[in-house]
Amino acid sequence: MVRTGNFANVERVPAALRSPWIAGALILLGLVAALVTYKVGGSLATIARVQGTRTLPARAEWLATAAAPDAVRPLVRAVNYLAIVWPALAFGVLIGAAVRAVVPSAWIARLLGGSLSRSQLVGGLMGAPLMLCSCCVAPIFAAVHERTKRAGPAGALMLAAPSLNPAALALTFMLFATEMALTRVVMAVVLVFGVSALAARHVPRPEDSAFAPCPLESEGPQGPREALAAFAREAGRLARTTLPLIVGGVLLSSVLLDLLPADRLREVPFRIATVVLVALVSVPLALPTFAEIPLALGLLAAGAPPGAAVALMIAGPAINLPSLLTVARTTTPRHSAALAAGAFLAAVAGGLIV
Repeated sequence: MVRTGNFANVERVPAALRSPWIAGALILLGLVAALVTYKVGGSLATIARVQGTRTLPARAEWLATAAAPDAVRPLVRAVNYLAIVWPALAFGVLIGAAVRAVVPSAWIARLLGGSLSRSQLVGGLMGAPLMLCSCCVAPIFAAVHERTKRAGPAGALMLAAPSLNPAALALTFMLFATEMALTRVVMAVVLVFGVSALAARHVPRPEDSAFAPCPLESEGPQGPREALAAFAREAGRLARTTLPLIVGGVLLSSVLLDLLPADRLREVPFRIATVVLVALVSVPLALPTFAEIPLALGLLAAGAPPGAAVALMIAGPAINLPSLLTVARTTTPRHSAALAAGAFLAAVAGGLIV
């Protein structure tokens, strides 16, 4: 049984202290509702456009990458990426701050307590509706792990947000062969519920199984004002601890893209080698939501085998260098490496199945 300290049951909180929890619930639910509305609106517009054109072109660049000198091209590419994802990244930080600041331990215990299989399932189901790219959901991973000390469900949530994005999966079925789309779905499920659980074995479990209290429980506030203040403090702290890693990871990912031989894929004589190379390139690559789809279409147009496109659609959204750096700092480098290795192997396996 999971212990939750003096707040094992929210009903035990005196009536005079219940208003902070109401304020906290409104903050969290309001942020999640705003994120889902933002994501669903954009996704429905993209799906409608694809239904009319039967293709999905790459996003227009804010700054022209091709015109930039070689020395600054990685920086320009990173700026273009951040210009696309910054609203979703802001949502990730704010939702993570709400989880850290205003969600009672009893609520966390009800959702993510209990058996490993149940907590993995709940973590994945919580992540999928968020529809965030890997780096944007990284602050939420950090917050959930800090509160639960459970790397498995936190990892399932992080992997599910991009990998089980319902709109991305719908677009995959619309634009690719059914076999390719089904393989992406199957390997996404393996990643979310299997790889996350296996990778969590590289994180030592604390002797104390109690979930970490939020500031409202520790400080004993008197009203919604304290809840808002705690939320603001945690938002600042989470931004300071995650955003430098994410921005630095985006830039480093852009540098690596110029070093990897991605432009020579058509010269690879063997299908297996092509799939492996694409999977290797896709793991550290920072991609915004849906960006893997035009890239996969481009691979097919360039003559790459279908397995290479599937490998890109599995590994590309699931994980990237910014999120791996955040995981390494939040848990352990071995955990981060295990997630990267799992994404790579899942991508290779999916590509070879096709």
